Amino acid sequence: MQLSDQELVRRENLGKIRELGIDPYPAEKFEINAKAKQIKEEFDAEAGNFQEVSIAGRLMMKRVMGKASFAELQDSSGTIQVYISRDEICEGEDKTLYNTVFKKLLDIGDFIGVKGHAFVTKTGTTSIHVTEMKVLSKSLKPLPVVKRDEEGNVYDAFTDPELRYRMRYVDLTVNPEVRETFIKRTKLINSMRSFFNDHGWLEVETPILQPIHGGAAAAPFATHHNTLDMPLYMRIANELYLKRLIVGGFDGVYEFGKMFRNEGMDRTHNPEFTSMEIYVAYKDYIWMMEMVENCLEKVAQDVNGSTKCMVGEKEIDFKGPYTRMSMAESIEKYTGYDINGKNEEELRAFCKENHIEVDGTMGVGKLIDEIFGEKVESHLIQPTYITDYPIEMTPLAKKHRSKEGLVERFELFVNGKEVANAYSELNDPIDQRERFEDQLKLAERGDDEAMVMDEDFVRALEYGMPPTSGLGIGIDRLCMLLTNNSSIQEVLFFPQMRKEK
Repeated sequence: MQLSDQELVRRENLGKIRELGIDPYPAEKFEINAKAKQIKEEFDAEAGNFQEVSIAGRLMMKRVMGKASFAELQDSSGTIQVYISRDEICEGEDKTLYNTVFKKLLDIGDFIGVKGHAFVTKTGTTSIHVTEMKVLSKSLKPLPVVKRDEEGNVYDAFTDPELRYRMRYVDLTVNPEVRETFIKRTKLINSMRSFFNDHGWLEVETPILQPIHGGAAAAPFATHHNTLDMPLYMRIANELYLKRLIVGGFDGVYEFGKMFRNEGMDRTHNPEFTSMEIYVAYKDYIWMMEMVENCLEKVAQDVNGSTKCMVGEKEIDFKGPYTRMSMAESIEKYTGYDINGKNEEELRAFCKENHIEVDGTMGVGKLIDEIFGEKVESHLIQPTYITDYPIEMTPLAKKHRSKEGLVERFELFVNGKEVANAYSELNDPIDQRERFEDQLKLAERGDDEAMVMDEDFVRALEYGMPPTSGLGIGIDRLCMLLTNNSSIQEVLFFPQMRKEK
């Protein structure tokens, strides 16, 4: 193991701390009664609060001035200045804790705990006057030095995406503003969860390892269970299990869960992502559009304090009602081409004329999807519902009540990307079996994303499923919008990375 000069010095300092009889990684708890942000916001010199403060965090700066020093401590809430006097933390004759440990052996990045009282310095900085100090954890690798001047300008920032995503623990330490993204992510999920709970819908868990990869058009990750001697798949969706619960008698069920799709990676795709799926009995896709509007209004408000948010240079407003267009209307609006009644050959010819890449495995549904993706999606900036998809694209949705060859489905697009997908769910078991059989034919043509037959799910439908509307929302993409991030890697703590060289 090659160590840098700084790493060698830190290991020497570690040894010297141990030689002094101080445990650099103590086992006992350190009692904390305040946070940096709380002290800075709430300290009132006249009121005399925060007179017995106990706080811990990383040492981020040290300015030694003889018998007294200033330092900066960073905890989960932010940073605060601490004032350390030799004679106060070393009351007796032995001044080792200050002269040796603090001045010489503590390094930037080390964790310390301090006790004392809050005060305001002559320069007006709220600080902690330290009376006790304890070493809590020695850092053996130096943190990247990020400099900030008095105006808040940042120099030598830790900005390399590769390093930031691979070493998120460093990123969160030296770029504390990154934490805000993840705090908002949790607020998003909590807000959505409370909205569903207030309506009386039940949060559930369904299998991640599945014998059949159903519920979506995507390539799965495959594994093998040794005891059962059978293949299993990481789920690409949880739809078919949630609908089994509707068959079982629940009126509304939802799940926040990880999905896994063995497909490409880019700024909006990660092989492991978080989806929220919900199914409500006795509803349809028109009801679902209104529910989504109400839900996302609340979520945006809870996360950002407004239904509006900036996404790049654009202002997005999540306040309903959202624009509604059928898929055929949207394609005609942005291409002038009417897809109604067109067969596979005609669609393929249009794709060729318009330089849209297609291949021989694609049926009518996939061809229309490619046209839409290439020519329409990028125009859908404000929240827009695209409705009434061709039946070939959606094997699990109910046939349209009045339009032949279409299904009752919508997708919600925001800033040119799909955020949500919803159906009036197919509950006719005979129709469902036929749709699965059509998918098998596509698979035979080479479509590796075609759905497979799920006999047990068809059997569940044969016992009877009430009319139901279902919805899936991509939590990562929604989080990107609400935190103004253009890359999915920014809203995942640990995005998938290539093997480190």
